[in-house]
Amino acid sequence: MKKTPYSWDASLIVGINLLIIIVLIGLLAPWISPHDPLKVNLSNRFVFPSWTYPFGTDHLGRCILSRIIYGIRISVAFAFLIMIVTFIISLPIGLITGYWRARANHFFMRLIDGTLAIPDIVLTIAIVGMLGPGFLNMMIAIILVRWASYVRFIRSLVLKICEEDYILSARMSGNTHARIMRRYILPVTFSPLVIFGALDMGKIVLLMAGLSFLGLGAQPPTPEWGAMLRDATAYFQIAPHMMVFPGVAILLFVLACQLISDRFKKLNAADLKEV
Repeated sequence: MKKTPYSWDASLIVGINLLIIIVLIGLLAPWISPHDPLKVNLSNRFVFPSWTYPFGTDHLGRCILSRIIYGIRISVAFAFLIMIVTFIISLPIGLITGYWRARANHFFMRLIDGTLAIPDIVLTIAIVGMLGPGFLNMMIAIILVRWASYVRFIRSLVLKICEEDYILSARMSGNTHARIMRRYILPVTFSPLVIFGALDMGKIVLLMAGLSFLGLGAQPPTPEWGAMLRDATAYFQIAPHMMVFPGVAILLFVLACQLISDRFKKLNAADLKEV
């Protein structure tokens, strides 16, 4: 397998550096956060950005900067957890449906087509509406929505790999199907899948923020970005900073994922041609 030449460009460097900075800020939240994100101080309501409160305060006098910093922990950590669970569910299904083209394959593909035919946010809202609002139900809903994209991606990789000559040689050598998938197919699909999942975190964070904004995800007083936007809607005219800064935080995280994604999509396409 010929290795694809790797070259750095401005968008990739900016995206990686921005993502690293955001993650580091979240990890160092207890040490760099200027105030307690949950502390209520009604005497400091709607304070505009200042030296004491760099991003101002909200309707309960809580430091917006501190809540955004701790919100990184919630959004990124739970997005990573959702990605891992989706990965565990989708990997065996994608491998089996791509390797064995039997009736089960048709069943899963029709199920995937039906899932992907509905916009993610609409289907997620419908599932959370049935399960009830809450962070756990929101995570379950996102997993039930995002698994189809992972399975389709894995299946497309496996179908491409199974056409290669070395897979035919492995079959003729007497290797079992399980051994072929474990030794010859899984290692090739693992790297693109990890990249796909890591870059999918931007979409997951956006879904989480959207659901929390609608009141279906994180509930008060959790310092989650979407929940902060929901709290800010009633006070936007008198305290616009309550909405601006959480919105910018979401924008920067999604932008970092997108900048990296654009570059790695090209690399993955080149890799698949040379498998």
